[in-house]
This record gives sequence, structure tokens and C-alpha cells, in this order.
Amino acid sequence: MLFSSISFLYVFLPIVCFIYFIVPKKLRNLTLLIASLFFYIYGEPVYTLLLVFSSLSDFIHAKFIYKYADTKKSKYLLISSLIINLGMLGFFKYIDFIIISINNIFNLNVEVLNIPLPIGISFFTFQTMSYSIDVYMKRVKPQRSLVNMGTFVCLFPQLIAGPIVRYTDIEKELDNRSVRLDMISNGIKRFAIGLGKKVMIANLMGEFCAMFRLVEGKSVVFYWLYAIAFSLQIFFDFAGYSDMAIGLGSIFGFKFPENFNYPFIASSITDFWRRWHMTLSSWFKDYVYIPLGGNRVSKVKWYRNIFIVWFLTGLWHGAALNFIIWGLFFGLILVLEKLFILNLLQKVKPLFRHLYVILIVLISFVIFNASTMTQLMNDLRSMFMFNNLPFITVETIYYFKSYIVILLVALILSTPIVPIITNKIKNSKYQNITLLIEPIFIALVLIVTTASLIDGSFNPFLYFRF
Repeated sequence: MLFSSISFLYVFLPIVCFIYFIVPKKLRNLTLLIASLFFYIYGEPVYTLLLVFSSLSDFIHAKFIYKYADTKKSKYLLISSLIINLGMLGFFKYIDFIIISINNIFNLNVEVLNIPLPIGISFFTFQTMSYSIDVYMKRVKPQRSLVNMGTFVCLFPQLIAGPIVRYTDIEKELDNRSVRLDMISNGIKRFAIGLGKKVMIANLMGEFCAMFRLVEGKSVVFYWLYAIAFSLQIFFDFAGYSDMAIGLGSIFGFKFPENFNYPFIASSITDFWRRWHMTLSSWFKDYVYIPLGGNRVSKVKWYRNIFIVWFLTGLWHGAALNFIIWGLFFGLILVLEKLFILNLLQKVKPLFRHLYVILIVLISFVIFNASTMTQLMNDLRSMFMFNNLPFITVETIYYFKSYIVILLVALILSTPIVPIITNKIKNSKYQNITLLIEPIFIALVLIVTTASLIDGSFNPFLYFRF
């Protein structure tokens, strides 16, 4: 069930909110757990058992990890938990990729299994793994209530697309939380803004990208417009969904971690990854990079650690060669930044730093979105004028004019310009204007997005693939 669907917005969510706020506080986690399981069953009836098994497995493992703390049994139990989680993730997400790779290497013809990917498995396995690891590291005590544990893992606002919420993020709120009117108000506003990003910007950018593949008469400029449009699509798609998740969390009394912080204004790729998908970057830093030694080792091992993390980051996104190349591409850029690029960037004007970041990011997302290696090479060659394409064509001008307004709006909203202006107004003598305009704006966003969804327009969600 998509957040950006009529069934979610006007059936599921109102019913869940109504029940949640009328039941006693002690039953609210159970209410959310049942609602979350129904939410998952709606899209994945069979794989709901996998979600339940994952929750139960780490609930039991954590109890015994804590019980046998500081002994070999505790370590073996942690290893068992990791094997189960990584085994599930590996089997469902990578088994066909492994079979295809073996077939290509050894010229075999082993039949692929074509197993459907459980929605959100990359997210909920990382959550459960971090829980068991944190109990082993004595950062938290194990949860005593199976209902609370199930609520943590299955919580529908962040279940299928993040942000990656760790147990430490909401440990206290699981046991005792209050829902204030300002939290509900801010949650509704945040959800509406995220919905607008998804439906009114990401979907239109997605239409442009889909149309680009079908149009004849491509040009160099058209390929760059496609790179810009896809980068904006994936940003507003995922950031919008994160906004909706954070907003829903606030409505139910949870404070989820932020996932994006205007990454396109970054001054380096290092800075970009402090701003993009922050909960994933933080997860790999805390559970892979630092345990490997981080930067507290020799330079050779430091660079090795970076490449390991980015190889895994690419692989996390999908079982395909382009995702691995995408991850290693960022790993290479980050190593080069540490070697000399960051020093060079300090000597140039901020505009050139941002242009450097945008260039790298656009190239990276062309790699990310390629469906085949042939398409990947063709896209990159076309962007850099190696395919003998015209620089610009009539078709390019036509589609540029058709989408110029939404492209400009997306570019502006990908920066903090609007929040800066809004905050200045709120802190000025005209602050009362925002009290009137804000609810009208939110209502308009909901009306326009609803109309768009009823119209049955283009409405995919990119991160369901991961």
C-alpha cells in the first residue's frame, strides 16, 4: 500500500488514527502492530510471515545475548542472529544475481529462481540487526514485550522505505510516549509536504524520464536533462516518502531521525553523503566502517574500509552490477577527496564546488538508473558527446519547454531557499500571515495531490525496488 494512494489516505490512515486515539494508552502499541501487519499483508500476504519471523528471531536472540553477556555464548548468539538476517536478505535479494553471475563466469545454464523481493526487506533486516548488535554492545537492554518489539520492527510509517529507525531512536517512546496537539499538527504538515514532493514533483520527473526512453531524436542536451530529471525524481521521491514517514511518526508520538538535509547544496561528495539518506550512511558508519577501524588505521586500510563500505552500500541498493559500480564510483571519489580533491576545493569559489558536486551526482544517478550495462555505457557516452549525437534537437527543445516550469520548481525546492524565507517571515512583524497561509497551503497540497491520484497519473515509488 503506497502512502500516495487513495486507499491509504482516505481509508486506512483515518481508521487507524481513529482507533489509535480512542483506545487506552496501554493498547496503542498493539493497535499499531495490528495495523502495521495489515498494512504489510495488503501488499505482501505471504512475506508477512517473514517479517514476523524476523521480529521474533531477534527478540529471542537479544534476550539470550543479554543473558549470556561477556561470554562466548553471547558472541555465538549474535553471529546466529546476523546469519539469519543476512541469510534472509541474501537469499531473497541476491540469489538470482549470484546464479546469473556463476552462469556467466563458468558458462553454465543454472535456472534462476525468480523469487519476488519482499517489500522493505533491506530496511527491516538492517533495523533488526542493529537491535541485536546494540544489545550485544550493551548500548540498550533487550525489549521485554514482544508487542513492543513487533511494533518497533513492523511500524508501518517506516516499514517499507525508511528512514532506518534504530531501536535506540525510539526505545523510550515504545514504552512511554505522549501525543501532543503540536506533534499531530506538525506531523500532518510534514506528511502533506512529503506527499506533495512525491506526487507533484517526483511523479512528473518520472514521467519525463519514462518519456525520454521512448522519444526518437535524442541529443546531448536531452541526455543531460534526463540526468537532471532522474536525480530530482529520486530525491523528491525518497525525501518525500521520508517526510511522510516522519510526519506519520509524529502523529503517533514518535520522533524519527531525519533522512535528508538538502544534499544538492553540498560543497563536496563527502558533504553530500552527510546529507543524503543519512540513516543509511549512519548505519554503515556505526556497524561496518568503525568496526573495521574507520580512519584510525593505516592509510591503506583506511581506503580499504571506504571501498568495503561503498561496495556494500551499492549492493544494498540492488542485486545488479550497476549498483555495485555506483557504490564503488562513490568510494573512489571519496578516497580521491581525502587524497587531494578536498584541498583543491578549499581554493576555489563555492559555486565551482557545487558544480563539481552536481556533476558527480548526475553521473552517479545515470549509473544508478541504468537497466543494463549497454544502456549505462550508451547513456554516459551520449552525455559526453562520444556517440555522434547532435548537441540539441527540435524534440529536445519541445520537451524542455513542456517541463521547464516543473524543473525550475524542483530545482528551487531542492534548496533551503523557501524555508529560509518562511522562517524570516515567521520571525518578522508579518508572522501572523504565516498562521493564515500555512493551513491554506497544506489544504491546497492535499486537494491537488488527491485530484492527481484520482486521475490515475504516473505514481511509482522507486525505493520499493530496494
